[in-house]
Amino acid sequence: MEEKLDFSLPQKKTKRPFTGKITIFLLLLLLVIGVLNLTRRLSPPAPSGSATGSQLSPEQTKNLAMKLAQRNLYPRAAKVWQDYLAVADLGDAERARALFQTATLLEKAGQLEEAIEYFYRAENAAKLDELSGQINTHIKDCFEKLGKFSALRYEMMDRTSMEETAQAGAKVVAEIGTEKITEADLDAIIEANIDNQLAPMAAFMTEEQLNEQKAKMLEQYRSSQAKSRFLKTWLTQEILYRQALKENLSDDEHVKKLLNDLARGILSQEMMSRQLASKIHVTESDIQTYYDANKDKYVAPATARISHILVDDQDKAKDIISRIRSGEDFAELAKTSSLDEGTKENGGKIEADVHAGSFIPTIGQSKELNDKIFAASAGELLDEPVKTEKGWEVVRVDEKTDKRQKTFDEVKQQTMSELLDQKRQDVQSEYIKRMMDKYNVIIHTSTLAPADETEE
Repeated sequence: MEEKLDFSLPQKKTKRPFTGKITIFLLLLLLVIGVLNLTRRLSPPAPSGSATGSQLSPEQTKNLAMKLAQRNLYPRAAKVWQDYLAVADLGDAERARALFQTATLLEKAGQLEEAIEYFYRAENAAKLDELSGQINTHIKDCFEKLGKFSALRYEMMDRTSMEETAQAGAKVVAEIGTEKITEADLDAIIEANIDNQLAPMAAFMTEEQLNEQKAKMLEQYRSSQAKSRFLKTWLTQEILYRQALKENLSDDEHVKKLLNDLARGILSQEMMSRQLASKIHVTESDIQTYYDANKDKYVAPATARISHILVDDQDKAKDIISRIRSGEDFAELAKTSSLDEGTKENGGKIEADVHAGSFIPTIGQSKELNDKIFAASAGELLDEPVKTEKGWEVVRVDEKTDKRQKTFDEVKQQTMSELLDQKRQDVQSEYIKRMMDKYNVIIHTSTLAPADETEE
């Protein structure tokens, strides 16, 4: 009998091993954990009123802000006041007070632009008489500290206006095509121009000195004539600049070279300015120490005030002296006899101080007369007339002030300027030497010297 061969594959018996169950369990566990994490992330935060965990109630947030302010931690205190404003349910008046608190802290923290914003927010929240005057003062101080004098002027104009009118500075002063330039725009351009002029000095001047100098420079543009001249100059430059861009002048090789040279100068100057700013720090104590070490530089010289009668003859001068000694009035004799038209009607008085050892106002240079003035006493008539370039002088010493030591407060600004200048020179010299060494700079002075000098 033939035996049939079976070529079919044997079937495997299905099994469910124990390890498969563990794998399924772990996958399910991971899925549950993932869902829980996602749910926690998407769920809203706890209500602001709850104080559980790290969440503070509005009242606790306010107390924290006040405590930080008491510790002079102004930036953090302002930030917490902002948190309080975000979570507290406040009426308009309370919100205005909270915004005002935030603004004052930002001002103390030196964040002046943000402080101005919050003072504006306080005004918009509610008009409170208790805050109105304070906000005006604080905004003025902020603009002054920022050196934004033009903006301050328009701010004050808006605030002091008795009528509801268009905003100060909104008047159009020029147009370039459809672009309108307002009075406020012009003042901002002028101020930016002055800032650029002062920028090289910023490294060795205090903020107070810079603002003082800037205010003086801005005074030059207060008149309408000065503004008009500046505007015409600026408009000329602006339209030429726009035309240059239109003609792709910046791609010209010669212009590229000029711009490159300018960039080198500006970058090198900025590099030095930053170095000076980072190294020069002058404190009140430094200024006092410099003053104490250089007191001899800060001495007010002896001064005198005099009256005089100018005549063209020595005998006339002697006769006048005799008449004064006989009781005639000095002032009347000056009016009738003096050749000095500028002082005779005022009884011969010279309305300027005479300084020891220097030029005599109205009269001129005369060491002999200067010595006699400071050898005499106040109220004394000089015994003899003195010959000068203009003629013969009869002189009475009306007042005298002895030389004196100037106080620290009198010369504080001068002392600071001199100290800053000294420090600037020291830092500049040291930094340039260091850079010369860093870049291995060698100057061959013998090559630059004339031939006859090198032969010696």
